[in-house]
Amino acid sequence: MARSTKNSDANELLEALTILEKEKNISKDTLLEAIENSLITACKNHFGKSDNIKVTIDPVTCEYHVYSEKKVVEEVTDPVLEISLAEAKMKDSSLEAGDVLNIEVKSKEFGRIATQNAKNVILQKIREEERKVLFDQYTGKEKDVVTGIVQRYSGKNVSINLGKVDAMLNENEMIKGETFKPTERVKVYILEVKSTSKGPKILVSRTHPELVKRLFESEVTEVREGIVEIKSIAREAGSRTKIAVWSNDPDVDPVGACVGMNGARVNAIVEELKGEKIDIINWNENPAMLIENALSPAKVISVIADGEEKSAKVVVPDYQLSLAIGKEGQNARLAARLTGFKIDIKSESQAREAGDFMDYETEYEDDYLEDAEYSDENEYDEFPEDAVYEAQDAGDYEDHGTALETEEFEYSEEPDLQEEGEEDHE
Repeated sequence: MARSTKNSDANELLEALTILEKEKNISKDTLLEAIENSLITACKNHFGKSDNIKVTIDPVTCEYHVYSEKKVVEEVTDPVLEISLAEAKMKDSSLEAGDVLNIEVKSKEFGRIATQNAKNVILQKIREEERKVLFDQYTGKEKDVVTGIVQRYSGKNVSINLGKVDAMLNENEMIKGETFKPTERVKVYILEVKSTSKGPKILVSRTHPELVKRLFESEVTEVREGIVEIKSIAREAGSRTKIAVWSNDPDVDPVGACVGMNGARVNAIVEELKGEKIDIINWNENPAMLIENALSPAKVISVIADGEEKSAKVVVPDYQLSLAIGKEGQNARLAARLTGFKIDIKSESQAREAGDFMDYETEYEDDYLEDAEYSDENEYDEFPEDAVYEAQDAGDYEDHGTALETEEFEYSEEPDLQEEGEEDHE
């Protein structure tokens, strides 16, 4: 007794579902489920009940049937759920009371309202699935770098199109002084992806330290393959970044790999960050030597590192004090964040006056000196210098004769020592 839809109708439905599956990335099974639910909804709106409605859809041809299951009874009390024995025998003479008869429901019997409601069910399901697909797609890219196209300014925030969805770059996640033009391509770090009724809400950043790490992963093959590890990053967005790198292959120079031939690799990252300076240093398990490296390009006379207290006392030549501290204390501040140590920097004269100066033959606290080398003259052999790449000429380090040389500076990685207005992304 079942009457199938016309082949042309089934073919049109199949074609429509194939297009939706391709363009919206929604599976055909999900769309067929939406159609099934819409037909059940239409039946409920038309008959008042849908408990006895059964829908079958061929996933290959998209041919569908809608049946109303009715119980054969001697006397009908609910015509929606029951059918009389006499009427049932007219359809199938073998039926007896208590049997169930499937009667096909013709869609043309549905009223206009029921049809419209069924259509809305399908459209709503498509919208929900589209939002879900986008959310799943960009959730997988959370904590990663993507390229977007600047759309427009919304107040002081910037809307950036990532392809199928727009992301929001808030003012506090923008590099200070950085401006954008519509249609400009820009790389951003995806901070968070939230699911909302209007689709995924994506928050991105240009100031997060992980942005620098991801950029190195995209530019440096050795980092991407895990041969070279970025152990630590300290960043003041728009101004300077320090990264500490380590090689798992003794034949691979981690600093050289990150810098690239003639600085090609790091230059690409500096260009993307609009000229932000990048210092690349060697990571060392010895805290004292790591701190010495982190204070580059300043030369260091001695370092006493206390691993338990996470503090260190550093002595530098008098003429290197301002260089070690950096402009407005930036070099020392970044070194503290990079190493995780509270660093107290003094010049050689200040250390001698305070009685804190450590003679060359003394040892680092916690036996850190065992990694150091001495010459016959009982002086330090010069440690191999870290290749510190300066993206721009460090003109801020030329003023060595300022009053900085007569002061003591102590910097920590603690948040309260960060510059005003700086976001802590840790």
